[in-house]
Amino acid sequence: MGMKPQKIRPLAICVFRHEDRILVAEGRDEIKDETFYRPLGGAIEFGEYARDTLVRELREEIGAEIGDLQYLGALENVFTYMGEQGHEIVLVFDGAFVDRAFYRQERIDGNEDGLGAFVAMWKPLSFFEPGPPLYPDGLIDLLKAVI
Repeated sequence: MGMKPQKIRPLAICVFRHEDRILVAEGRDEIKDETFYRPLGGAIEFGEYARDTLVRELREEIGAEIGDLQYLGALENVFTYMGEQGHEIVLVFDGAFVDRAFYRQERIDGNEDGLGAFVAMWKPLSFFEPGPPLYPDGLIDLLKAVI
């Protein structure tokens, strides 16, 4: 029985904004008994640019075409999820949906390879202060600094 190799995962996430709200997926850590939220995105594959990761992930997960991607910054996230330690370098982008109908949907159903179905919803930043966590750590401060 060997230990799982410890690796840093490179991720790209996109903050879609509509009025005072951002689009986030709801997640759950049963071990911590915690509901949390995170913008959509995913792992950057070897040889893939972060912008291309976002185009691919949003197309795969919710069938959306995106554009107007603007780099906002990078966050380092060291965390524990479901009892396992994780370490991510997260490139954060602002972006827009090509199909404006996404901005009118209260709930967007998605599916992530390996993790199954998820629900994304529009939440105001004030929902997270104080409130359930918005991951990655430092995202609220980054958004306040650049928006």
